[in-house]
Amino acid sequence: MNNETPRDIYIPPGGPPQTTGPSREIYARMGEENIFKMMEDFYRELEKSSLRPLFPANMIVASQKSAAFFVGLLGGPPLYHQRYGPPMMRARHINFPIDESARQEWLACFDRVLAEAVQKYNFPAEHLEGFRSFLRDFSGWMVNTA
Repeated sequence: MNNETPRDIYIPPGGPPQTTGPSREIYARMGEENIFKMMEDFYRELEKSSLRPLFPANMIVASQKSAAFFVGLLGGPPLYHQRYGPPMMRARHINFPIDESARQEWLACFDRVLAEAVQKYNFPAEHLEGFRSFLRDFSGWMVNTA
């Protein structure tokens, strides 16, 4: 018998973000290798954060899966689709309780990595704010716990 209490799933008002994604020119400047490096560094930040329990034991493998998503999102080949199927990110994250505090911690980890992204990963500076805006909107849709 399952003794777990089901939790109420929170749905952010307004539904999925209706904004445009980040510039697809980012991939052309960064390349796949730099996106994978950036995501590995992001996951190293997550590993040090209070969010660590939400992630699998092997953070490198987790970072590679996330990097595959970002490669396609930023204008590269659809690696995530090819390897794992349709992203359906909210559905894939629904089993993990994500509240506004967790969202803010996730964004803070990304911000620490993006602080050096232009120099370290050849992230095009002119697209950095648009990417940050996308992350804010995207992460808002991942919140599933009030």
